[in-house]
Amino acid sequence: MTSLINPTSSPRQKRDLLTVNPEERPGWIAATERPLVIGESVWCAEGLASLSRILGKTGDGSRLLELILPDRPKHPFFAAASNLLVAPTA
Repeated sequence: MTSLINPTSSPRQKRDLLTVNPEERPGWIAATERPLVIGESVWCAEGLASLSRILGKTGDGSRLLELILPDRPKHPFFAAASNLLVAPTA
């Protein structure tokens, strides 16, 4: 017997697993607080990533960013700047 799976449903992760906690990177600031530079390091829900492209805007008004993780360079993903941390500039 085969099991029936709804192809339109997908497993959802808990919101807190996808939200960046500022306490994870003391001294870092929200990516919405300063201009970003392609190639710079950012802190996302998956850890440290590199910014590869700056795209349009998201529903909350922040920029949509394409990120690359060091261990998965061929699989970029997208995140809102409002959910990223960056090192402050001197």
